[in-house]
Amino acid sequence: MKSSRTSLRPLGAGLLLCLTACAALAAENPAKKESPLPKVPDTVVLERDVEYGKAGDQHLFLDVVRPKKASDRPRPVVVFIHGGGWGGGDKRDTLGTLLVAADRHDYIGFAVNYRLSGEAPWPAQINDCKTAIRWIKSQAATYHLDPEKVAVWGHSAGGHLVALLGTTGKIGAFDGTNGLRDVSLRVTCVVDWAGPTDFLNWPADGMSTNRNSGLCKMLGGTLREARDVACVASPVTHVSSDAAPFLIMHGTQDMLVPITQAETLATALEKANVPVTFVRLAGGGHSIIGAEANNRVYAFLDKCLCGRDVTVSSETIIAPPEPKQK
Repeated sequence: MKSSRTSLRPLGAGLLLCLTACAALAAENPAKKESPLPKVPDTVVLERDVEYGKAGDQHLFLDVVRPKKASDRPRPVVVFIHGGGWGGGDKRDTLGTLLVAADRHDYIGFAVNYRLSGEAPWPAQINDCKTAIRWIKSQAATYHLDPEKVAVWGHSAGGHLVALLGTTGKIGAFDGTNGLRDVSLRVTCVVDWAGPTDFLNWPADGMSTNRNSGLCKMLGGTLREARDVACVASPVTHVSSDAAPFLIMHGTQDMLVPITQAETLATALEKANVPVTFVRLAGGGHSIIGAEANNRVYAFLDKCLCGRDVTVSSETIIAPPEPKQK
């Protein structure tokens, strides 16, 4: 196992508590310049590039963000799956959010990399995420974590993958051969930020019709050509009463992932009697930003992971302006 531990400087006062979009979903080449590591407080330990499994000859890595102070009880876990249109993005993009989870909320955070669509087709991406969940739970003694209190959180393509983790935890679908078979895949709750959920009802756009897009590379063809795979890869296909509780957040003006994707998943979960809170960000685009959005997330996590008696409001949030792309 490869591991490196880094202690960096305290959080800057202006650190956002959430992510912006990692990459345009329809980008032909989603690769982007590597983002700098965020500053971390002295109260947090960051472990980079810890191997959680292998897929053939390819090593799979995650980062660990944990409070430095010892705890008298196993800590709950927050696993963040990055976005980037399935063909780009990186776990380091999620570290800013996990720093907050560890430093201010006493959670242990894991930032997971998975094989991108240019490296391997579906279902490699969800296989890797499930392998990561099993590995994380198997490390309960190492990290003094509670394997029965694991939340998954993702944005965009990451939202799609965490929605699948939340809906397929008991049915055994997409279980890779590089996992720990005796460890449960059930997750405690799901935070889905602007994730695709229903590919069969996706509009004809560059992402669904361009074979060079991250989605088409993942599915092995355009949505018209790969409808069977697209159906199986859609979280709505797998919704049942066994699904984990969901918090879904989506901008009403999202031009990359239509808000109808969130509405479809929320409706399916409600019909299956799964606890779901759906929050619209009025005027919001693909990024999920702002203090109120983050407050809702941590209320949801505290309720599901810590059993706190809090109300998670589904009231619409007026979205703040999105940051300008440089």
